Order: sequence, then C-alpha cells, then structure tokens
Amino acid sequence: MTSPAHAVTASHTDGAGALASPMPDTIIRVENVHKHFGKLHVLQGVSFEVNKGDVMVLIGPSGSGKSTLLRCMNGLEVIQNGQILIDGIPVHDRRTNLPALRQRLGMVFQQFNLFPHLTALQNITLAPVRAKKMPQREAEELGLQLLKRVGLAEKAGAHPGQLSGGQQQRVAIARALAMQPEVMMFDEPTSALDPEMINEVLDVMKGLARGGMTMVVVSHEMGFAREVASRVMFMDGGKIVETGTPDEVFNRPQQARTQAFLSKIL
Repeated sequence: MTSPAHAVTASHTDGAGALASPMPDTIIRVENVHKHFGKLHVLQGVSFEVNKGDVMVLIGPSGSGKSTLLRCMNGLEVIQNGQILIDGIPVHDRRTNLPALRQRLGMVFQQFNLFPHLTALQNITLAPVRAKKMPQREAEELGLQLLKRVGLAEKAGAHPGQLSGGQQQRVAIARALAMQPEVMMFDEPTSALDPEMINEVLDVMKGLARGGMTMVVVSHEMGFAREVASRVMFMDGGKIVETGTPDEVFNRPQQARTQAFLSKIL
C-alpha cells in the first residue's frame, strides 16, 4: 500500500546500473545511509533490508549507531546520504507525507512518553481518533482489546502514575499497535525498567513476533534476540559488522569484533 501523497515504486538499480525489480516481501530497504552530527559520523554507509514478518534485532555497544538508525528509519533524524524506503516510499524525500508514513510505523521508545493526565485507555485511543479519524466508540473497543492483549485489561481506567514501569511500557506498546502499523520499531524498550519488569514487556514482544508482526528492535536483551529474532545485526562504529541468524551470530560469529563483543556479554 503506497501513500497517495507520494506514489513511488520500490524499483532500484543493481550493481551494473540496470533497473532491478524489488523483492515482493521487502518492506524496509536501507541503502548506503550516512548520518552526521556535526563532525561525528554516526552512520557510515549502512545498507540492509527487512522483509515482511522479519524480526530484526540490532545489537552492539552503546554509541554504535543503533538508536540513531532507528530514528532515521522513522524520519525523526535527517540523513546526509543514501536513502531509506518504507514499502517503496522514500522517508527523507521532501515530497513524502511523513506524518502519514509514520502511521504505518509503530515506535516504542526507552521512555514511555504517556500523557500523565490521561488514563491508559485514553492514551491508546487518542491517536486513532485524532490522526485516523476513528470513531470514539470503535477506538475504545480497539483500545480495550489491545489492553487485554498486553495483559492490562483491568488497568483501562488507571493513570500512568498508578502503573509500574513495565505496565506503562506495555500501554505504550498498545498505543503504538492502535495505529495498526505494518512495522513495529522498538528502541531499547526495557532499558528504563527494573529487572523484575523486563520479562513482562519482552513477553508481549515475543507474542507480537509469534503473530507475524514485522519488527525492528534495538536491544541489549540477548536472550530475547536468541529466541525471537529471524536475523541479528551487530553494529559498531556506525557500521554493520555482521548479520546472520541468531545461531550464526551468537554461536559462530565470523568477525573478530563480533567475537570480542559477545565474549564480554554472554
């Protein structure tokens, strides 16, 4: 489905310069992306693809560019070179209707960013009603279904201040799902949580993965990556060092830098 505001095909050139047909299942294509913050070269020629149903988990040391990459994919950061295509739509083209495109990309951050004066259900229904013009009653029915899905059916009327960190993050996930996105992006969703609350959030994410949701996850939770990821991408110094299945990356890493990183955390 392509935004009517910017109908762009996903065709691209192959290495010889000939026009190549897009892979039908490719939903995200990142091509030679460079990102600078002043003199700091944060992303250095990053390229990869995510197919529908993939669970891509990005791992690597702090400062390797993982979170910046996720923000670039969502259009929250501007890139200097390269391109990012979501279903063939170039994220950083000035003609792209970015707000409409973002409705197709659910984003869950480290911090929950819930509105403190709204209940859990109101936090979830706000965007569908305002952005998608969903009728209030329909939005509330959807919100209640999503709260049940994340194990918080009884917390619909609770305000964020009455919820634990893990519960707030699960509400944030439900809020993102309420926009019925094609892709869910998670930027270290458990890093701000107490250890006891991490599993309740990871369990929700595992359920999404089992349900076929396309996901791109920045995480330090290696157990989650081993269990759920279809592919693991190790980044360091703004570059992709190694990509493979969890078994390949964790059990048979090919690159010395990957081996050194994993030796310290596993």
